[in-house]
Amino acid sequence: MKKRCIVIIDGSNFYFKLKDLGLNNLLSFDFSKFVLLLARSYKVINTCYYIGRIRQDGSAKTEKLFDAQQKLIGRLKKHKVSYQFGYLLKNDGRYHEKGVDVQMAIDMLVAAYEDQCDKIILVSSDTDLAPAIKKAQEKGKTVEYVGFSHKPSVAMVSFCSESHIITKEDILLFTSS
Repeated sequence: MKKRCIVIIDGSNFYFKLKDLGLNNLLSFDFSKFVLLLARSYKVINTCYYIGRIRQDGSAKTEKLFDAQQKLIGRLKKHKVSYQFGYLLKNDGRYHEKGVDVQMAIDMLVAAYEDQCDKIILVSSDTDLAPAIKKAQEKGKTVEYVGFSHKPSVAMVSFCSESHIITKEDILLFTSS
C-alpha cells in the first residue's frame, strides 16, 4: 500500500520567500507540479494553503489586495489545493496575519491523531509549529520541513524528522514568468 502524505503550505511565508527570490507571481505558479515534487513516492491526501483573509474597507489598496487574493484562490482551486483562512489585523497601518499558524497546527494534529497520513510535508519556517510537530512525531508521523536555500530555518531542520531544502532553480521549474 502506497504511503500517504498531506502538504501544508504557509501562504504568507511561502509568498515572502518567493518574493525574496524575485519570483512572487503566484498566479503563474504550478502548485500541482510543486506538490508532486514534494510528495515524491507518497500519495497526496490533501494539500492546503493557509492565508490571512483580505477584508475590503473601501480603500483602493484593499480592493487591489482582495482582487489579487481572489485570483490566487482561483489558481489554488485549479490545482486542487484547498485553502484555510486566518485573518489580518491592522496595527499601526500594517497588517499582521493571525490564526494561520494555529489552523496549521490543528490540521497537523488532526491528521496525526486520526491517522490520515504517514507524512506531513510542511512548507513553513514558523517555529511556533514546534509543539504540533513534536506531537505528530510522537504519533509516529514523519514531519518533513520544506525550506528555501536562501533562508532555511535551522530550528525547523532540528524540529522535523526530515528536511527538503529547495533552491531558486527548483522553484523556476514551477513558474512561467
